[in-house]
Amino acid sequence: MVNKETLYPVLLAVPESARRLPPPERVKYLSRYARTALTASARKSRITLGDLEKDAEGRPLPSNGIHWSLTHKIEYVGAVVSRAEIGIDLEKVKPRNTQALFGKTAADEEWEIAGGKSWDNFHRVWTSKEAVLKAIGIGLKDLSACRVVAVIDSHHLVVAYHDRLWPVQHYFFDGHIASIVKGDRIVEWTLMVQPP
Repeated sequence: MVNKETLYPVLLAVPESARRLPPPERVKYLSRYARTALTASARKSRITLGDLEKDAEGRPLPSNGIHWSLTHKIEYVGAVVSRAEIGIDLEKVKPRNTQALFGKTAADEEWEIAGGKSWDNFHRVWTSKEAVLKAIGIGLKDLSACRVVAVIDSHHLVVAYHDRLWPVQHYFFDGHIASIVKGDRIVEWTLMVQPP
């Protein structure tokens, strides 16, 4: 019997003082703070991180065969490490200022599979696709090539990108959704209010 890898994504609440920083300073802070969540994920995974480098376009490069992914919003940051391709994304679930986002994010057939056009479904589809694109390492430029092909249940769906299927798991908390490329791995989410 083969042991499946367990993923330990860590979500970390951003201190109130950091949320009030001016936007350019806040973005820098959140990027650094997400690495605190990454360190916690590595510790839980019993993985030693090496140098965390990015390519010229800002995409994380594997470190000693370890893949890593970060995400950050004003209220929370998140991160995960894995021995295989990995992607994580996080969004606050709230209405947006334009319905046009639905058409830019997914085709009508995908919205049917996802259960219709609602802001809850929008964030579920958006974070799933972004997590897959992060795992692949190409960013949002290929968003339209990612397709929702199945909804397994309220916490799992499948995204196809070219000839590969990417199972995604969702975690709902405090008005937010986090999505992670799961594959056949086990996922144990950790939500922290204080840094470790």
